[in-house]
Amino acid sequence: METFKKLKAFYMPYKNDFLWSMAFLLIMTGITVVYPMVLQFTIDDVVLKEQFSLVPWIALGFVGIMVIKGVATYFHQYLGDMFGIKSVYRLRNELYEKLQRLPFRYYDNAKTGDLMSRLTADVEGFRFFLSFGIAELIRFIILIAISLCVMFYYSVPLTFVTIAALPFLAVAVYRFDKRVHPAFRSIRKSFGKLNTNVQENISGIHTVKSLSREDFEISKFNSSNNEYRQKYLDTSDVWAKYFPLMEFIGNISVVALLGFGGYMVINGTLKPGELVAFYSLVWYIMWPIMNLGFVINLFSQSKASGERLLEILEADEEITDRDEQLSREKLSGHVTFKNVSLSYNDEDVPALTNVSFDAPPGKTIGLIGATGSGKTTVTQLMTRFYEATSGQILLDGKDIKDHTIKTLRGSIGVVLQESFLFSTTIKSNIAYGNPNATMDEIVNAAKRAQAHDFIMELPEGYDTMLGERGMGLSGGQKQRISIARAICVDPSILILDDSTSAVDMETEFRIQKDLKMVMKDRTTIIIAHRISSLKHADEIIVLEDGGVAERGTHEQLLQAEGPYKRIYDIQYKDQQAVVQSNAG
Repeated sequence: METFKKLKAFYMPYKNDFLWSMAFLLIMTGITVVYPMVLQFTIDDVVLKEQFSLVPWIALGFVGIMVIKGVATYFHQYLGDMFGIKSVYRLRNELYEKLQRLPFRYYDNAKTGDLMSRLTADVEGFRFFLSFGIAELIRFIILIAISLCVMFYYSVPLTFVTIAALPFLAVAVYRFDKRVHPAFRSIRKSFGKLNTNVQENISGIHTVKSLSREDFEISKFNSSNNEYRQKYLDTSDVWAKYFPLMEFIGNISVVALLGFGGYMVINGTLKPGELVAFYSLVWYIMWPIMNLGFVINLFSQSKASGERLLEILEADEEITDRDEQLSREKLSGHVTFKNVSLSYNDEDVPALTNVSFDAPPGKTIGLIGATGSGKTTVTQLMTRFYEATSGQILLDGKDIKDHTIKTLRGSIGVVLQESFLFSTTIKSNIAYGNPNATMDEIVNAAKRAQAHDFIMELPEGYDTMLGERGMGLSGGQKQRISIARAICVDPSILILDDSTSAVDMETEFRIQKDLKMVMKDRTTIIIAHRISSLKHADEIIVLEDGGVAERGTHEQLLQAEGPYKRIYDIQYKDQQAVVQSNAG
């Protein structure tokens, strides 16, 4: 029950819907117990006493009771569904909002398919128990309580004989719950893994087909699907073992009822109609207890689902705004790193070690180095995607934590090497970071990113709908739209993370020419593997193994004959060889 206590904030506000649903449930269940009593009256007071004139009135009253029960059932089910639907509406929204607030560190280990499974299948499993499972449990309790009261009213000795087997049934139900809950938690985990396989396969279908790995993917899916199937079979095995046992115990009670009850009828201490009513009432007790396994099944599934949802809700957000008053003014863009170091985990080799630089507005910093040298990590610390392990990052002279996250990230335009576009229009993609941008501002940003011409060649221009992840555009086109999106934000700090790697040299030259105007009075951080992309920077920092290997201007670094010069020679020696060959 601890899981449900932790999640009560989502369903307690709608307790009135639940309470009204329970009120109608009480009426509905009470009427159900009236049926055996009507049957007893019909046999003992109408048939045996030959008062047949009462039959039409009994029939009419019975119809009236059924109408009342039908109305009560309608409102019970409707209000019960309202209770569950309203509760998970808030829960689903909170989960989605939480996912937006969680840091990159969380997503480093999370699986997309598993997260999707939690927000769909697990939320729905929790809703079904709120809408149906709780009501069934309460209905069972009410039905058993009222039935026992009527049975004691008819015959105390026969009631004790009938319920003698109930403790054994309760033990079987308890043992069933202990087995079935872990089984359903395993099922949920397997389902998340299955979802992850499907999501990764669909997202990487081009890679799969280009490398002819369809058979491998089919085999991998079959393996996950088989694991999911086996988990369900294990759960079915538990159900198959315990349900017949519970039914057997219930049938023992029925045998005891018929044997002892028949003896009492023969001796005249029990009326025939009361025995018939007793037979119906005992099933009103046995069936709920036997079907308690079904409710426990639902409870176990919803508990397992709730635990998986709590794992998201209780995940540490790590990077949050401070409680005290923070700066909310737009940043001018003065960035200072003072001996900044970062380790993603305590046992990891540091991703950055004592990195320092100063970049006032209008200055361009170039970062170059081998893959894994820490270039992207620098920019991720600037945007507070991660927190520095040591050292200090200043923005406009204040510690980076003295600015709200919204102000900080709203002042930074980021263009990543792997451009992500949404399944909407090109216009909406460019204006994504600045929803209030005018059409002139969108077009101007596209022109500066050298994207306007190819956009206008599309059938619907800026209103062209893009496929998933920008499907239908080339890598270079997607990068240019991403650059336009960053420009449209009008950022104080512009981060270009290998943003022109997918375009040709001529287009890169034109983009850089237009970006010079964009970069004016802005702090710009350029990450690149091509020296041509950053040789114009005011300061170039060469990173090796997370530390600064050397720094200076393009000309200074060439003269230093260090790592930068080696990179330069590798990139330009082929071109020089071609030039010399042509000259010869």
